[in-house]
Amino acid sequence: MNLGMLKLFRVLFLFFISINLFGSSKSMDFDLIKKGIQDDNTLLIVAGIQGDEPGGFIAASLIATHYDITKGSVWVVPNLNFYSIIKRSRGPYGDMNRKFASLDKNDPEYELIQRIKGYIEASQVKMVLNLHDGSGFYREKYIDKYHNPRRWGQCTVIDQEYLEHLDNYSNLYEIASRVVGHLNENLLKEEDFFRIKNTKTKFEKTYEQTEMAKTLTYFAITHGKAAFGHETSKSLTVEDRVYYKLLALEEHMRVMGIEFKRSFDMDPKIIKDIIDNDIFITFYDDKIKLPLSQIRRIIRYFPVKKDGTLEYTPSSPLVTIIKNDNVYTIHYGNRELAKIKPDFLDMVNVAQGVKLKIDGEDFEVPFGSIINVKKDFYIYPTGTIRVNVIGYVNKKQKNEAGLTIAKKDIMKRYSVDKNGKIYRIEFYDNKKFIGMIMVDFGDNKNGVTYSNQMKKKQIKT
Repeated sequence: MNLGMLKLFRVLFLFFISINLFGSSKSMDFDLIKKGIQDDNTLLIVAGIQGDEPGGFIAASLIATHYDITKGSVWVVPNLNFYSIIKRSRGPYGDMNRKFASLDKNDPEYELIQRIKGYIEASQVKMVLNLHDGSGFYREKYIDKYHNPRRWGQCTVIDQEYLEHLDNYSNLYEIASRVVGHLNENLLKEEDFFRIKNTKTKFEKTYEQTEMAKTLTYFAITHGKAAFGHETSKSLTVEDRVYYKLLALEEHMRVMGIEFKRSFDMDPKIIKDIIDNDIFITFYDDKIKLPLSQIRRIIRYFPVKKDGTLEYTPSSPLVTIIKNDNVYTIHYGNRELAKIKPDFLDMVNVAQGVKLKIDGEDFEVPFGSIINVKKDFYIYPTGTIRVNVIGYVNKKQKNEAGLTIAKKDIMKRYSVDKNGKIYRIEFYDNKKFIGMIMVDFGDNKNGVTYSNQMKKKQIKT
């Protein structure tokens, strides 16, 4: 198990199922991320059960990557139905949130359901939260077609008010009232007001209750766990939905005595910036780092092992790469970010980094770094290492070490980003690839170098 993600430590368990994706057999997974000191008072957060509800799975992913649990135990499943997320679908194989009462073993999602049931039933878990985005705004009485009892947005959902024979957190209505009260004290606008929606699943037998009896939360309460659904309105921006989701999750943690620190201020504008910009992938044991916030739609001649194996480590559990023929497509939640067209190469480990002069100052720079440059950079010649600055035209020599290079010397169309600010420096031992450094000529706030410690994933031929 690898530890950490973006300076935070956690354990990531990878599981694989074989499903039909874009016409070919692919491996998909969902992640169980364990945070904090593991104990018998664990909060399980589940999101992504329906792939067209980004407020839920993005909020859960931020708990996984941008929160430090300083007391207590939190488990996060941010991408339960990853295939559904990538397809931006409620459920390519039917609604997964209606498969918890009974399910045929031939159902393509059977193994997924069995695994998440196992986590729900784990003795450590005492509370389960299932995150959703719902249509409109739930209101107890009919107001209009967007504000009425049949809508699901802006509510905390419980299946019943109280759970008998439960030692911990048995009063669902009391807990939901506390969470809803906290949300309503921090509204962005009045229309966003939250309510409690009690589906009375056990006690009534209407069509709605019959459907609710098939859900993840009802499975949880029938197996001795306090469980809640959280619904934010699809009428809101994604960052506003995530804002409310995080407020609710934090209050549930307080209910359970779980303490935490987050790495950002609770503000929708800041949340949007994190969602859009704080994403990257590293490749081949951190030899390459690819920032994704403004990545070009197509990255050509990208180093990939000669056998087609692509080893990568995403900064977010919502980032994955799908291979189709000889094209590798980077996905981030519902978004398709870029296609990588590979340059198949032999790779070798001969050095960890090189010496550069950046704006007149010397640095030892590891491979996989992104360096910020205002004026120019110079790469010191090192042994047999050959340097290739992608987009720099040098007709006099093949090795571009020993040259002072400014932004104006590199053709803009070779940048890895749409803004024409980030460029690749590739390093070779003869024809064998050994590493890459990115040079950023923009106003980059990320520092001279990056590091990454998340769990490695792999695409094999």
